[in-house]
Amino acid sequence: MEKAKQHQLLKLIEKDCRLTTQEYAIMLGEEESIVAAEIKRLEDAKVIAGYRALVDWDKVEDDWIEALVEISTLPQGEDGYKKVGDTIRKFPEVESLYFISGGFDFIVLVQGRNIKEISKFISSNLAPIPEVTGTRTHFLLDKFKQWGIDLEDDNTDHRIMVSP
Repeated sequence: MEKAKQHQLLKLIEKDCRLTTQEYAIMLGEEESIVAAEIKRLEDAKVIAGYRALVDWDKVEDDWIEALVEISTLPQGEDGYKKVGDTIRKFPEVESLYFISGGFDFIVLVQGRNIKEISKFISSNLAPIPEVTGTRTHFLLDKFKQWGIDLEDDNTDHRIMVSP
């Protein structure tokens, strides 16, 4: 599949991964067998790393909180940062982990039932890692948009009322 069509396919899958290969094929103007083969190839190459629904847990769970934890580490050489990342990513509480530039080396999205649980996770699991020199935690208070999806329930019609 040509690169431009592949890019379109990936954007379509990213926007709604519940569509069928036939629906993707129609949108792309391609044969379904070509689209199916390309999706399989992209999955095998881990370009498509997985499929997931965006769930707004605030609407389901009363006891649910997320935090972004910035982590600073001792300077690492070669594969040192990868080793630290490998240690951190294995914890089930870690939803996302990124190696970043700036004043900290990593940022972690952590999930838990309450502030105390997340605090305990940080002090019991992240802080004791020998290479970790410090953390800074930011608790998420509200979400408005995630993965490009607006999470607000604002279905209000903002058009001006006109009457005859």
